Amino acid sequence: MSLLSGLYVGTTALKVANDALNTTSHNISNADTAGYTRQQVSQSTRNFVMISNASTQVAAKQTGLGVQYAETRQVRSYFLDQNYRREAGRSAFYEVSYEALIHMQDLLGESSPLNFGEAIEEFWKSIQEFANDPSSAVTQGLFVSKAQTLLERAKKVYKSMQDYQNNLNNDVKKYVDKLNDYGKQLVELNKQIANIECSGVENANDYRDARNYILDQMSELCNITYGEDIDGYVSVQIEGVEFVKRNVFYEMKLYENDNGYYMPFWPHIIERSVDSNGRTFYTPEEVEQGKVFDLEREISSATNTDIGRLKGILLARGDHSADYSEIEPGRVNVDKYNREISQSICMNVEAEFDLLIKNIVTAVNGVLKKVAQDASESYLEKNIPNLEDMTPEQQEAEKKKLLPKEAWDKLFTRIDVWPSDGETGGWSINNIMVNEMFRQQPALLNMINRDEEVNHETVDRLKTAFDEELYRLNPNTEKRSSAKGYYEDFVGQIANTGSVTKLLYEYQLDMQEETSFAREQIHGVSTDEELQFMIKFQNAYNAASRYITTLNSMLENLIAQFGA
Repeated sequence: MSLLSGLYVGTTALKVANDALNTTSHNISNADTAGYTRQQVSQSTRNFVMISNASTQVAAKQTGLGVQYAETRQVRSYFLDQNYRREAGRSAFYEVSYEALIHMQDLLGESSPLNFGEAIEEFWKSIQEFANDPSSAVTQGLFVSKAQTLLERAKKVYKSMQDYQNNLNNDVKKYVDKLNDYGKQLVELNKQIANIECSGVENANDYRDARNYILDQMSELCNITYGEDIDGYVSVQIEGVEFVKRNVFYEMKLYENDNGYYMPFWPHIIERSVDSNGRTFYTPEEVEQGKVFDLEREISSATNTDIGRLKGILLARGDHSADYSEIEPGRVNVDKYNREISQSICMNVEAEFDLLIKNIVTAVNGVLKKVAQDASESYLEKNIPNLEDMTPEQQEAEKKKLLPKEAWDKLFTRIDVWPSDGETGGWSINNIMVNEMFRQQPALLNMINRDEEVNHETVDRLKTAFDEELYRLNPNTEKRSSAKGYYEDFVGQIANTGSVTKLLYEYQLDMQEETSFAREQIHGVSTDEELQFMIKFQNAYNAASRYITTLNSMLENLIAQFGA
């Protein structure tokens, strides 16, 4: 090899060492960049020059042309990427469920002195005081006041549950919009990567990092599958349906039902309807065929149906605000309850809470109705002079003027029209109020019989009504509880479910962290390791420089001694 050829070899070593230093510097500067993958230098020899290839010789005579920078490759594990993304999605799913249950507990205030159980307890105490002295205006006023307080607190709690559902509903739109943005970005990144790598000379590593980071973010929102083709394009499926295919993006749309709740669906897999003006619209039946998530499937890790924050939100939210009529044992069968209510945390808690208030209202009204009717007759006799001298028609007219009979039927009355199913039906939280007449004049609840005796028997029945074990939480439970015990079972169920969900969430969080750590060990940047590489490449650069300097000195000496 000539000295001039040696200079060429030295310059290739100098350039490769310089490029390797640049790559190492790039790694160090991006050590804290989210989604960045460590890049690794790959070196190879340049093609040899054939000096002689005579068949009589044992080996061909060749001379080397130095080293070349073969590629800068990413250090990633496809297997660990898949594991991490699956565990991240599952962790996000259980996080939503856990947060929803914690929020429901907070709304009931069980961790604070102002919990809803105190309102029930105060109402129960007012009944006991009422039973001690039914004829006292003080105990009557206390009873009505605590009933009003109980109902007001119940309405606030139920309204807060609905508000939380609305917040979850807004999150659905937010995350679907985010997924669509990710889809558009993936298409653009696919094009950029393919354009850069089509020549086979350069790897679009930073664009690939951006694409992998988007896949990481998407995996937390939903169950994704993906694959890269020979041209560098990534195709992504969400719940088994195409979302991005090479440079085509299929938008996920939202359908708003009659309750204002959003449902994600795929417009590209269903037939759409067209109105007389040529405008496209979607019917509920069409949306059902193209829905993104099957929320009726059993939630199981074995079938990967417990993956994705968006699915967790849809399940926790449900599709409407539920009431007692959808879970009342004896009214709703188990299959219908399990299919439509039980998997939704918000709907299940709302319905059971509404059933609690309905049970209390019907129990109190059932006991007080008879005494209220007796009291109304006594009140009318005292306040309508010459009642006995009037005809039945005249008596009825005078009674309506003084005291409408409907107002005396119940302590709790309905605010507006409700589809009643009998004397004990139609009592939902949003439709109940305390009888205005009793609020204004609690003394009208007097417990004096016509013979001027205190009616202890009726008030005792009121106490008994709170202790009778008649009520079940939902169609799946067999245990019967009293009105007081129902609330304890209700809170206990939320706490137990929350405890189990917390364990699942913490387990999944540990799995995600372990997988993330294992993945980080491979594609994460270690500054200590990169500094070692930097020292190695600096030494290689210095060695190449000394090599070139030495050859240059040799050439100068030769030219000086044998020059013209």
